[in-house]
This record gives sequence, C-alpha cells and structure tokens, in this order.
Amino acid sequence: MIDLPTPALIGVVHLPALPASPAHLLPMSEIVARSVADARALGEAGFDALIIENLGDAPFTSGTLSPASVAAMAVVADHVRRAVDLPIGINALRNDAIAALSIAAATGATFVRVNVHVGVAATDQGFIEGTADRTLRFRKQLGRRIAILADVHVKHATPISEQDIGRSAKDTAYRGLADGLIVTGVATGEAVNHEQLEEVRTAVPDRRLFVGSGATVDNVSALLKIAGGAIVGTWLKVDGKVDHAIDVERAKRFVQAARNR
Repeated sequence: MIDLPTPALIGVVHLPALPASPAHLLPMSEIVARSVADARALGEAGFDALIIENLGDAPFTSGTLSPASVAAMAVVADHVRRAVDLPIGINALRNDAIAALSIAAATGATFVRVNVHVGVAATDQGFIEGTADRTLRFRKQLGRRIAILADVHVKHATPISEQDIGRSAKDTAYRGLADGLIVTGVATGEAVNHEQLEEVRTAVPDRRLFVGSGATVDNVSALLKIAGGAIVGTWLKVDGKVDHAIDVERAKRFVQAARNR
C-alpha cells in the first residue's frame, strides 16, 4: 500500500500563502517556482518522497478548505510531479482529507496525511473530529488506493477522546483503517517523545510508523531505530527556519545521517 523503502525519508514542500488565504501575496507563477525548486532540492539530496502542505494558509480552517486553496494545491502538485521522479503526498491543512484525496487523485499523488483521522482533538482551530468513515468511503468512490498516513495525538492539539497514545494508535490503525501512523512533537519542529514513539510501535506493530516533526541530523539515527521513516521539513530549510527555502546541503547531510545509522 505504501510503496516506499524502509526507512523512508519524506521531505516537506511548504507552500506559501495560497489565493484567498489571509496572508496571500505571491502570484501563482512564483508559488509554483518556489515549490518546484524545493522539490528538486529534496530530490537532489536523496529523499525518497515528498509531501506538499499548505502551511502558508494559516490561520487554518477546522473543516473544508477554500476552493481556491484546493485548486492552487492541485496546480502546484501537478508541476512538482512533472519536475521530480518521486512519490508525492498531500496534506490539506488543517484536516480536509477529502480535499487531499481529491488533489491526489487529480495529480497522481500516492498518499495523503490526515492530522485527525479518528477521535476528537482540541486545537487552535477549535474542536476537530475525525471522519475516517467519510474519508475511506470517498477513497473507495475514487477507485484508487491512495495511502492514508494518519497522525496519532498530532502536534498543535490536545487529544480529547482518548488520552492514551497506544490505544489511540490502535483505534487509528484498526478502527480507522489507516495505512500508516505518524507521531509528532507538540508543535512544528518540536522533537518527538521517544517513549510515546515506542508505545505506538508496540501497540501497532503491523503499520508503517513515521516521525512527523523534530527530526534533525543529530537525532534521526536514533529515531529510525524505532520508526520506519521520517517526515521532515523545518530542519532542512536555510538557517532551519520553516518559512525559508530548502537548503540542499543541509538536506544532503540529513540524508547521510539517516542512511549511516
């Protein structure tokens, strides 16, 4: 279902603010150019896959994405897919799995990330409820087995329905039927709690497990002894700043550290 090597390194292409979002400034041509440049840098560095994320659209909606954002993400994803020969994923922030699947189906992306797939989380967007039933039924209608990577106790959120991360992981995998699980720190760029990562690995041994935040050149080797992959964005940027471009030399150092564990 998830056709990636083990361990898998997934680099993040953070999009600038898209049309209709509050901070939108750049024309689509510039947004596309920056995104393609980041994708090519990640490919040159040796990453196994990319995930495209509308980080610049903050403040995020807790529900359905703006049609303008969906259209813009599809345009970018299509250009990125044509520019690099790597599997591509979609994360439609904050939690629009239907939009992510739609973009993936239209552009040939092979996986999506869903922040709250099951249960309920309190977030800066308010309460977000998982809609695994709707997501999986829509995927069935699309007729494509696009992989669903789902967060367990996602960053920038407090779990409400299930405080125990191991039980939450089981619900996500076996009741929500997620294809892979993601464990993050408490915020973007924050390190993962190793005990929680181990707990999820023990609770759900038969799903791919990814570290979803805080991976660096210094800790990636230890993290990949537990998880089967890492989704990394912030550390790869120029000066380690999330809103900067990918620094290809930093990205190469990260890949080397991950491969030489």
